[in-house]
Amino acid sequence: MSRIRTGRVGEQIKKELSQIIQNEFKDPRIGFVTITGVDVTNDLSQAKVYLSVLGSDEEKEETLKALNRGMGFLRSELSKRIRLRVTPELIFKFDTSIDYGTRIEKLLGQINEEKPKP
Repeated sequence: MSRIRTGRVGEQIKKELSQIIQNEFKDPRIGFVTITGVDVTNDLSQAKVYLSVLGSDEEKEETLKALNRGMGFLRSELSKRIRLRVTPELIFKFDTSIDYGTRIEKLLGQINEEKPKP
């Protein structure tokens, strides 16, 4: 039962954070950010927010720093939109699954090119 609730809370946090970052969070260091997922602990005390950032490694690091500096603002806006007893602590991490998937697809493409055709 609690897994269903944490999943719903995670999806709601993902939706609301996306809107807050896109519309209200004014920091020039923020690049093109996509929130790919949110994992919430069972007690709703922490939420790991997985990000995908378009740009170079330096731009990704700057975006992460800006989000960590603005965490207080993000949590306060989140608490206004989602009615929870305690707003979860946000932990921002890069989502490497997209890069990993792209790398696997590229490797499979190379293997298919190397195969001799009958």
